[in-house]
Amino acid sequence: MNVTFGAYYTLIMAVLVLLIGKLMTRHIRFLRDFNIPEPVSGGLLVAAIIFALHQTLGLSLTFEGSLQSAFMLVFFSSIGLSANFAKLREGGSGLFIFLGVIAAFIMVQNTVGVGLATILGLDPLIGLVAGSITLVGGHGTAGAWGSVLENQYGLTGATTLGIACATFGLVIGGLLGGPLAKRLITKHQLAQPRTESEQLHSEAPAVSEGSDVANFESPSKAPRLITADAAVETLALFAACLAFAEFMTGLTKGTAIQLPTFVWALGGGVIIRNVLDYVFGFKVFDRAIDVFGNAALSIYLAIALLSLKLWELTDLAGPLMVILAAQTIVMALYAAFITFRIMGKNYDAAVLAAGHCGFGMGATPTAVANMQAITNQYGPSHKAFLIVPLVGAFFIDIINAFLLQAMISLIR
Repeated sequence: MNVTFGAYYTLIMAVLVLLIGKLMTRHIRFLRDFNIPEPVSGGLLVAAIIFALHQTLGLSLTFEGSLQSAFMLVFFSSIGLSANFAKLREGGSGLFIFLGVIAAFIMVQNTVGVGLATILGLDPLIGLVAGSITLVGGHGTAGAWGSVLENQYGLTGATTLGIACATFGLVIGGLLGGPLAKRLITKHQLAQPRTESEQLHSEAPAVSEGSDVANFESPSKAPRLITADAAVETLALFAACLAFAEFMTGLTKGTAIQLPTFVWALGGGVIIRNVLDYVFGFKVFDRAIDVFGNAALSIYLAIALLSLKLWELTDLAGPLMVILAAQTIVMALYAAFITFRIMGKNYDAAVLAAGHCGFGMGATPTAVANMQAITNQYGPSHKAFLIVPLVGAFFIDIINAFLLQAMISLIR
């Protein structure tokens, strides 16, 4: 028996998933320690219940797909609208070097995934799902590319597979970064652990208002309020991104530069943001963009997880764990021998390696949590807290989108 939920009921169910996830995160320490997003924790529980209903009663639930797509596009628009090119200059040469390191890692990660998938007799696209689509990209990119791979390339269960891989990566990224950085610091004698007294009395760093360092190292700084006017301006920016994405998707369909709609939404955001900044001198309200983008991501993930068909994963469980285990080893080796060395083999480089493990396998919040665990013990690293949020928040998604498109063209 199949039960179909319309748009309103789908939205209600998504909000319930978020509330369940919030309650779980509040009471389960594991979820807090590893920064598991509330929609993921709540959504996986509900997905497991839906799986049990399917297996025992033969009940299938269908949710409104257009609503999921709309919130996905809003989220990727928010990434583009956050990409102020002035921040590239703020990061200096270290930011560009780190971007190069990450771009090379994406290619390594996808080569490992596709290679192992081929050896194991799987569709090579599954290797990309267990590669940078989910591990560097996270849950948002997993769902976005999942729908593309299902609809355009016929890869059944790509979204379900992607959510599973992204959740695995989130946990592993949180487990891997801290111990790896501590080993590098100890081995190369880069810093001495601070005493409890030093940790308690350490002063917050001097940072400029609105900087990424302020966001993560001085989170108590009073933020600018989101007013009704700011909300309307922000909604107009999102509408412009969505219109641009729809126009470019139609214009490039069937051409050599055809890209998924969410990539055009992200690219439109980059163009609109920087034209407003540098041509019209209009100051975009970053915090309002973040609020709308994060809300859209939460609802999008909740709907995506409600739509999971876990029974489609049973045949892939074994091969998938082989690929993910290999990706974990590759991540650790790359961070220790490539990221750490290229970024200078110093204390900042060790903290950057911890951050790379965080968003190379999971997400930017995991990267920040990894770095905070190190800097709380050994002292601040302002360079790492400037570079990692800039790269992990939006630049990595832009690079990943175009590298993935190129990789798909090669294997298809």
